[in-house]
Amino acid sequence: MTHEEWESLCDGCARCCLHKLEDEDDGRMFYTKAACGQLDINSCRCKNYQQRQTLVPDCIQLSIDNAHYFDWLPSTCAYRLLAEGEPLPEWHPLVTGDPESVHKAGISVRHIAQSEEDIDDLTEAVISLSHEPDFNA
Repeated sequence: MTHEEWESLCDGCARCCLHKLEDEDDGRMFYTKAACGQLDINSCRCKNYQQRQTLVPDCIQLSIDNAHYFDWLPSTCAYRLLAEGEPLPEWHPLVTGDPESVHKAGISVRHIAQSEEDIDDLTEAVISLSHEPDFNA
């Protein structure tokens, strides 16, 4: 797979750009509505994608080489689905040909996310008490 093909797998949901909290006791991951400061919340794309790892040192570069770590990604994520040998969902932009299909399907964080700068306490910004948050709530 070429770099361009790999990058095209991103559906633009931006769920990976939300801050998450991990329970120290049991390892559960909790999504918050706090988005990385580099996320353009309306487009659900990084404002500085090429420089993101310099600007946000803990931003994770997804690659096929680290696919075994993808369990923290939502079950709808194409990178995770590919790693697990699953097909793309019917709303995925590569399936529909429409880059807005992820938003129309209610999968993106467009109407949920808030800038991390606007949130004082991540524990009060939790949007889900499960690994798979309800982004339509």
